[in-house]
Amino acid sequence: MALIINEIFSSIQGESTFAGLPFLFVRLTGCNLRCRYCDTRYAYEEGSAWEIARILQHLNQFKCRRVTVTGGEPLLQAQTPDLITALLGQAYIVTLETNGSLDISRVDPRCIKILDIKCPSSGMQAHNLEKNWSLLTNEDQVKFVVADQIDFEFARRTTAALPCHIRPGNVLFSPAHGLLAPRLLAQWMMETQVEGRLQIQLHKYIWPDIQRGV
Repeated sequence: MALIINEIFSSIQGESTFAGLPFLFVRLTGCNLRCRYCDTRYAYEEGSAWEIARILQHLNQFKCRRVTVTGGEPLLQAQTPDLITALLGQAYIVTLETNGSLDISRVDPRCIKILDIKCPSSGMQAHNLEKNWSLLTNEDQVKFVVADQIDFEFARRTTAALPCHIRPGNVLFSPAHGLLAPRLLAQWMMETQVEGRLQIQLHKYIWPDIQRGV
């Protein structure tokens, strides 16, 4: 069975603790959530069928050995864990960006999962699957997209409730681009001394006029 792929591209990683490093990106089609600030609506339905062997062959044209599997929501497609395991088998460092609403236990434990915990302003807070949090390893990362102070307080409380093995540097506070100034989020983080890392979407500052993968 083929995976439905929206786009595959090479770029600079704009988020996570890997920000700034060259990465390959495999964006899968489809998402089960509709966040109010979503910046990849084009991935809801657009895509074409790719067999895993074809994906690997295409990626092997590049020198980079780091791959992010993203979406949409990658785990909507049943073969995504197989793709991740295949990539790991070819000695790629693999990260998975997931919206946190679907079971991550099917994912190869060698994959670094970047789990998005939805804040109130997303409109999708009710879809957070809290049992996933205990499945995270100390290599995995948690992300909060923060659009206002209500989101920040939610993220701060939730950070305190995360399993203790989650490293503070792996808890990411990301200002919703265009909705919250990074300096204001930085101020809140300093005032409260929350155990997290401020991240901005680096690619949006490098390529502010480009909406899709570059």
